[in-house]
Amino acid sequence: MPRVAPALLHHGSMPVSNPLRATVRATAALAALAVVAACSSTPDPKPEPSPASPDARRDASTLVRANPFTGAAAPKGLPDHPAFLVKIENTAAGAPQYGLSEADMVVEELVEGGLTRLAAFFYSQTPDKVGHVRSTRTTDIALVKPTRGHLIASGGARVAIRKIKAAGVAFHSEDTNNVTLTRDPGKRAPYDRLLDLDAYAKQHTSAKAPIPAPYLPFGATPTTAKKKATEFDVRFSRGTATRWRYADGRYTRVNGHAQKGKDFRPDTVLVLFTRQADAGYRDPAGNPVPETVFTGKGKAVVLQGGTMLNARWSKKNAGAPLRLSAAGKPVVLEPGKVFVELVPQGPGGISVRG
Repeated sequence: MPRVAPALLHHGSMPVSNPLRATVRATAALAALAVVAACSSTPDPKPEPSPASPDARRDASTLVRANPFTGAAAPKGLPDHPAFLVKIENTAAGAPQYGLSEADMVVEELVEGGLTRLAAFFYSQTPDKVGHVRSTRTTDIALVKPTRGHLIASGGARVAIRKIKAAGVAFHSEDTNNVTLTRDPGKRAPYDRLLDLDAYAKQHTSAKAPIPAPYLPFGATPTTAKKKATEFDVRFSRGTATRWRYADGRYTRVNGHAQKGKDFRPDTVLVLFTRQADAGYRDPAGNPVPETVFTGKGKAVVLQGGTMLNARWSKKNAGAPLRLSAAGKPVVLEPGKVFVELVPQGPGGISVRG
C-alpha cells in the first residue's frame, strides 16, 4: 500500500507539505464525492422549461391561478389564447346585445353625440355569438394595452386605427380580413355585425399567448363602505344615463340592451371620472368624436355589496394597471366581475336613489 495512504486517512488540521501527498489527497477526495453522487437516490432536478415552451405556459398559468379581470381562482389554469376586447353597440339600434353574460369585464365609454359604447373583455369564455360589433375609438388603446390582447371591432376611422397600431395594439376588424364576422339578416348596417369569438379564439390559440397581468386591484379582504347605495344612475351626457339596481348580490342594468336573461351582471360597479379630449376627427354626421383620457388620475366611486365608497383612481400610462385609493390608503375590490363606467368630468355624474 502506498505511503501516502495514512495521510489520506488523517483528518487533522496539520498542513500538507509534500506536493505528491497533496495531489493524491485531492484526487481521492474527488473520487469519493463522485461515488457518493453516483449512489445517491435523489433524482436530478427537473430542468426549468424555457419561457416559450408549452410547459412554461402551463406552469405559468397554474402559478397565477386567478383570472386577471376578476381576481377569481382559475384552478384549471388560464386559457392558451390572448384576452379579447370587443366593441359592442349600446343603443336600441343594436339590440339585443349578445354574449355579454360570458364576458369577464365590461367598460362603458362615451362616444359622439353623447351616446355610449361597450368594450367587453373576454378571456375565460369565448362565446360563438358576440355583438352587435361596432367601430373602435382611440380610447380603446389604454383599455386593451395592459392585457397585451386583441382589440376587435367592425372597423374605425383611419386616424384612430393609425394611432392604435402605432401604440403596438393588435387590432383586428372587418377591414383586416382576419376576423370571424358575419351579418345579422335582421339588422341594417352598421348595426348588423356579429362575431364568432369561439372560432376566432381557436385561430389564435398558442402556448406563447400572452398572459394578462392583473387588471384591477383585487384582495381577499375588500375595502368596505358603510353608505348604502342599492339604486343609482350613472350619467354620461344630458341624454344618456345607465340605471343600476343591486339585488341578490349582483348589479343589474335596468335600462340595458342585452339579450333577455343574458346581460352582464357584475359584482362591482366602478365609476371613474375621466378627462375628455378631441380625438381629432368627426363622425359621418359631423359630430366631433371624443377621446376618454384613461391615464392620469381622478375621482372614483366604488359600488359593491350594495354600498358606495368615494375614492381616487390612478393609471400611470396606457399600459399600466388601474390603482384605487381612499384616505391615502390602497383600495382593493372583492374578486368577481366588474363593470367600469368611464364618465366624463363635468357633464358626467352619479345619482344615488337608495
